[in-house]
Amino acid sequence: MKKNEKELIYDLLKKADAHITGFVSEAFKQDVNFEDDVAIIKATSSVTAVPEPVEGGKEVAGVDTSGLTLTDLYTKIARCTKCPLARTRNNVVPGEGVENPDVLVIGEGPGYDEDMSGRPFVGKAGVLLDKMLAAIGLDRTKNCYIANVVKCRPPQNRDPLPDEQATCNAFLQAQIHILKPKMILCMGRIAGHKMLESQESLNKLRGQFFEYNGIPLMVTYHPSALLRDESLKAPAWQDLKLFRSKLSELKNS
Repeated sequence: MKKNEKELIYDLLKKADAHITGFVSEAFKQDVNFEDDVAIIKATSSVTAVPEPVEGGKEVAGVDTSGLTLTDLYTKIARCTKCPLARTRNNVVPGEGVENPDVLVIGEGPGYDEDMSGRPFVGKAGVLLDKMLAAIGLDRTKNCYIANVVKCRPPQNRDPLPDEQATCNAFLQAQIHILKPKMILCMGRIAGHKMLESQESLNKLRGQFFEYNGIPLMVTYHPSALLRDESLKAPAWQDLKLFRSKLSELKNS
């Protein structure tokens, strides 16, 4: 039996015990570390979480991407049960937009509305994101693709844990490889940290350009942060104008 299968059974037993007794028994309060019964299991149908695309090659995270389509990738994402987020999700949220986009927008993870609909950025933050993109000539139906670091909603909208991000990273890498965006826009600290492998504060990362495998990348405030603090809207707008200028430069060159 695989580790994730044991964890799922343990979780179901724990919930059933609490439902019947009205409290969590002592037996279920201790941490239990499960392992696969077989030491090595060869993955055949799912993308594994590993690093970066092979320069000029056809593999991403050990997966042959020659001929791999977004639809194929969506199927792999929908079947993934490699981290605990799979147990609490209603829907996976692979991403949405056009192929070969000018811009790939990356958020941290789905919220309630996204989890219920299976679409990224459709709640209040999503409405604001669409307005932010429209202000610089971008649209998810015309020239953008929107994705997240993790494809399943973390409970109570908490930050996705490092292990959860690592598990989902291969899916994001494969999306970048297939989409080949001209630029990447990271919305918020989590996306910026993951894409840049940095722990610098958001204020130190935003408003400048980095390169991600040859693709210009900028980090700015997440729309949710702007909804909480309107004073951030002015610096966010400065970031977006700089981003628009760089994109125009790339498209005209």
